[in-house]
Amino acid sequence: MTIRLFQAALSAASLALLPSLAQAQQPSEQPPIGEPVPFELPETRNFTLDNGLEVTFIPFGLAPTVNLSLQVRAANLDDGAQTFLADLTGAMMEEGAGGRSAQEVATEIAAMGGALNVGVGRHTTNIGTGVLSQYGPDAVALLADLALRPNFDEAEFERVRANLVRDVDVQRAQPGSIATEAYRRILFGPDHPYGNTLPREEQLRGYEMADVQAFYDAHYGAGRSRLYVAGHFDEAAMESAIREAFGDWARGTADTAASAPASAGPIVQLIDRPGAPQTTIRLGFPIMGIGDEDAPAFEVMNALLGGSFTSRLTRNLREDKGYTYSPGSGETWTMDGGFWTFNADVTAADTAAALRETFNEITRLQNETPPADEAGGMRNWLAGIFILQNASTGGLINQLGQRDLYGLPDDYLDQYVPNILAVSDEDISAMAREYLPLDQMVLVLVGDLSVISEDVRALPEVAAAEIRE
Repeated sequence: MTIRLFQAALSAASLALLPSLAQAQQPSEQPPIGEPVPFELPETRNFTLDNGLEVTFIPFGLAPTVNLSLQVRAANLDDGAQTFLADLTGAMMEEGAGGRSAQEVATEIAAMGGALNVGVGRHTTNIGTGVLSQYGPDAVALLADLALRPNFDEAEFERVRANLVRDVDVQRAQPGSIATEAYRRILFGPDHPYGNTLPREEQLRGYEMADVQAFYDAHYGAGRSRLYVAGHFDEAAMESAIREAFGDWARGTADTAASAPASAGPIVQLIDRPGAPQTTIRLGFPIMGIGDEDAPAFEVMNALLGGSFTSRLTRNLREDKGYTYSPGSGETWTMDGGFWTFNADVTAADTAAALRETFNEITRLQNETPPADEAGGMRNWLAGIFILQNASTGGLINQLGQRDLYGLPDDYLDQYVPNILAVSDEDISAMAREYLPLDQMVLVLVGDLSVISEDVRALPEVAAAEIRE
């Protein structure tokens, strides 16, 4: 889903940076693609409070607004066997803090021009807001209340838990969620949080307020947190507000959650969804980590193969064959590696044909160096998209947060565009050969097995795979 939303949001930019096939066929002369614009990270300032809270200031832009993002290393990786407990904890943190109700918090932050949000991810929980610059110090105090003094009101717990139960029930009814859960379990097994994307209903209903409090006490603390402040603001006033609001936050326990490497196949899992008009596909492989020297070349390879609006798989499966509306691929990074995934929802009767074309495109890229104009266009597209991603305070915070979480070099963002542009045409094919070996694929299909099973099993690429049904 993330990949498809990302592609849709940036399709206009991709068409502007890389001519589409249809445009290329027009008889009129096309303007040349411009040189990529270099990216320079705005000057930042870092300091650390005595309790271990790290702070990054990013003066940026002229608009009288400031974004605050407190990123705490307390998230799904810390769930252990209690899947979704981090999500339940985050949801309860939104129910009021510092003795204020959720409505009072919302009213107070709205008067500053913003809203407070708690977002739980794989590795971090983000508590953030954006307000008018003049209210920056006041927003810091309110953010600190949410992080340090959540109400955890027992009277709100049943309702919050019931809402999450309904959300999970809805997700479990979606073929995409079913496919993703099965796919992650193959990659990481059932005993690691990476492999458990959704809790069982009875498991979620079994959590009590005491479990939420225990998770918060064990994983929230200044020593596991970093506050990003980006936009137009008075640095002295903001630093003073931060030291006052967060200075007495306990350091907390060390971050000890263990990551896990993804496992390869060949494994094919078939999940029956009788009568389904479409088949949901998850095809993937373990890959390198984000900081690996191969990562820039792999990103270019992914963009060319399936990760852009004008990628080969999009042109083949959507434009030429009409098997699917929105195929896509992308990398997911873990703390010690990553995995690449191709996603698509294809017409049931065309499932085997769509897989055949997907395998053929991977094999073609492995065996044939892409043409210089195609490869160069993808390098420029990635460089341009990177500039667009960093054109806002939220984008800069996201990029810096990723850099800091994964321990990447300080100049990682400054070197991103040069590293992408340095990828050779042959490097692209080398990445496909190295990291997308079809005899080690993990493939999950959710669909009507009475329609798709026989043809899928007949594909030569799955002949040696362990097939689970």
